[in-house]
Amino acid sequence: MKIKLPALAHNLVSYVGMAVSALSIIAIVFLFILSTLNTMLGRDEAPYAGIIVFIILPGIMFFGFFLILVGMLRERAHLRRTGSPSMPTLPVVDFNDPRQRNVAAILSLGGLVLLFSSVFGSFQAYEATESVTFCGATCHTVMEPEFVTYQNSPHARVRCVDCHVGPGAGWYVKSKLSGLYQVYAVAFDKYPRPIPGTIEDLRPAQDTCEQCHWPEKFFGAQQKRLVSYLSDEKNTRWQIDLLLKVGGTEAVGQQGHGIHWHMNIANKVEYIATDDARQTIPWIRTTNSVTGETVVYTAAENALTPDQVAAAEKRVMDCIDCHNRPSHILRSPKESVDQAIEAGRIDGTLPSIKAVAVKILKENYDSTEAALAAIESGILGHYREQHPEIAQQRRNSLAAAVSAVQEIYRNNFFPKMKARWDVYPINAGHVSWPGCMRCHDGNHKSADGKAITNTCTACHIITAQGLEGEMQFSGQADGLEFVHPGDEVGDMWQSMLCTDCHAGE
Repeated sequence: MKIKLPALAHNLVSYVGMAVSALSIIAIVFLFILSTLNTMLGRDEAPYAGIIVFIILPGIMFFGFFLILVGMLRERAHLRRTGSPSMPTLPVVDFNDPRQRNVAAILSLGGLVLLFSSVFGSFQAYEATESVTFCGATCHTVMEPEFVTYQNSPHARVRCVDCHVGPGAGWYVKSKLSGLYQVYAVAFDKYPRPIPGTIEDLRPAQDTCEQCHWPEKFFGAQQKRLVSYLSDEKNTRWQIDLLLKVGGTEAVGQQGHGIHWHMNIANKVEYIATDDARQTIPWIRTTNSVTGETVVYTAAENALTPDQVAAAEKRVMDCIDCHNRPSHILRSPKESVDQAIEAGRIDGTLPSIKAVAVKILKENYDSTEAALAAIESGILGHYREQHPEIAQQRRNSLAAAVSAVQEIYRNNFFPKMKARWDVYPINAGHVSWPGCMRCHDGNHKSADGKAITNTCTACHIITAQGLEGEMQFSGQADGLEFVHPGDEVGDMWQSMLCTDCHAGE
């Protein structure tokens, strides 16, 4: 049985449509087999491979079908108008002629090889653009802060695209369009320094973060230990053990509690920020999804008029509003040096090493090379002048300290991009940046005068604190009252915010 094309299909436009459709079908089958083999071999599948196989290529295939139909309609109109087909007489191909048969075989084989090579190469190129190396290293200088901090973050095994794009065709297209502008910005040096840390273009955390972190299943409290070293000659160690009231719900439908009360489990929190970094929040609205009760809290300082409230963007709070630097964490000199001493990378018995290292790291340097040289000369010079006996007798400890502080600088300071700890707020906490206190400062009040709580025990309980060997331990359910290390502070902290002294540290 012979399969014959309709007479109207014998035209150039329909032939092009047939070719487009046939090639698309071949590409779909080939990529489907390739994707299946990747899965069987245990390789991670590209998050948008399905979009190419099941959406983009079928779209091209149907476009080919559309061209076939258009060609047939045009051919019918042409026949009615002229009475003769539009397709000119084609050369006669005789496969009984060995020469023509060989040429056809070579062209067919070569075309198939070219087709499969092009499809495979395009797919591999696509996979490459979704890789961490492409995102972080292609534009080395521009993305260096993000790439380096990502490699040292808790999400170092999560690909960039899994958080910045996520699944789905819409955000895939949006990310690629954004990427085109980024290529232009890099090529013509139109990008800002530092790169802004805004969250405007990130998709909702429910589509990304919550694919792994499920607030409805978080419950109870989590233990956290904070260790710091005072800036005195002995580098005195101070420890605080906290129970963080992470909260959540143990079962669907229960009221949320604890820190994850904010996370749209049974509550919706909306807010208006008056700055791009979302550090100033004068208006907040909470809605209980069970009872429907709505409460609006406003701050007397930076208060908005009703017209401003009506016109302003109201953001629904999600994970990123607190965990705004989950993978690109630029740690402060104080935090970095504390961690290095606690881990033993810096010898804490070196007199005043905490103060010396922090002071050197806080300085601004024109380049990484200049900073590394200044760190070495600064630390060694200090001990030659102030502690010459240590400079002579403990060279290995000093060399290790120099190396550790240089490593801190390489991981957290990027002079070419003007990126460092004090330009990117971190909202998970309230010591170095306002963080929680953007709302929980005691100054945001409802119409009936009720203030958003700012009590310490709302989010955490201190179970132990104090100097090494002199720890206080709590025997009470509400824990210990915070004691600020250092005699010079006294009780002044009780009438202040942490950021009044520690801003950006």
